[in-house]
Amino acid sequence: MINLKQQYITQVYSPETMFQISQQINIMKEIQQQALQSYGVDDIWSNSKVYEIIIANCCDHDLIPGHSGSKDARNHLGEEFEYKHFKESSSNHTWTFNDFSDSTIASLKNVKSVIFAHIEDVKTSYPGCLDWYYEVPGSVMSNFLEMKTPSITNSRKMINISCKQLENLGFSKTYVSPLPNRKYTGILEDIDNLAKKLELLTGVKNLLTSNKFWELLVALKLNHTVNSEQGGRAGAHDAYDDHNRPYEYKVSKTHSWNFQDISDNVLNKYYDDYLIILAVVDKTAIEVTDIYAASPKQVVPLLREKLNAKIAKKATQGEELRRLQVSLSKSDLKRINAHKIF
Repeated sequence: MINLKQQYITQVYSPETMFQISQQINIMKEIQQQALQSYGVDDIWSNSKVYEIIIANCCDHDLIPGHSGSKDARNHLGEEFEYKHFKESSSNHTWTFNDFSDSTIASLKNVKSVIFAHIEDVKTSYPGCLDWYYEVPGSVMSNFLEMKTPSITNSRKMINISCKQLENLGFSKTYVSPLPNRKYTGILEDIDNLAKKLELLTGVKNLLTSNKFWELLVALKLNHTVNSEQGGRAGAHDAYDDHNRPYEYKVSKTHSWNFQDISDNVLNKYYDDYLIILAVVDKTAIEVTDIYAASPKQVVPLLREKLNAKIAKKATQGEELRRLQVSLSKSDLKRINAHKIF
């Protein structure tokens, strides 16, 4: 009888392959260190930072160190820019402003422009290239959002901007020609070479575009095989051990692990996992610092309890909980009888 779980396993890493993967991760650390020392960018592997590098290289901008809360880049005059991008491979071909507020919308008045970039990542290898973009003055975009957002009722305070909307505002695409060597060209070439080698060694396509890389880092510590699938039935589990037992991974920069979109079906699916792994990683040093393991029989009831409490609280306010997500904290580790295994 065919073991269906075996079909989801990409490969069992041999000692030689494990060594080669470790070598590539060391190169990855060197690239990160170079980015930090040369450009002050402390995490190029998360929060879409690599796409900001691509845009900055194309526009001849200097990246501004930092993530949420800071603008993305500035030019030689010190004028600041906000970047938005979507990838050709994405199912959503619009640019998203997440969790906007009156203050974040007003802050756009202080930027030179918002760059709405398109990343071609279907015909080109990771991380792709910028082939066209719209450039809209920050004041224009701020005024547009001020007008459009009051009617938005979604709890995430999210709005999508389309090409048609930008063109209705009077802006047109700027197409990008092949670029000469610029400030970030070398590091982008290094990233491209690294991605190709890691994907070949691990069998995981687009490894660096998602959370899969951090799952790989944890899997290497546990001698697990990471699942190459990104979602759907085949991607229902994150990793497997040498007995084909499935695991759910949650990876965070802190001792707080977020469980998103936890419908009853998702919560019940967790019972199929042998263990739920809660890992902490240092995304600047590219290191796993802590790994905890807990039984789904302990984790799922607590997740359901927390979710029901949030739903009840919203109900008392006459509202509906739109985002089915809760977090487990360090203090919850005792409640779920989690064991530290690394």
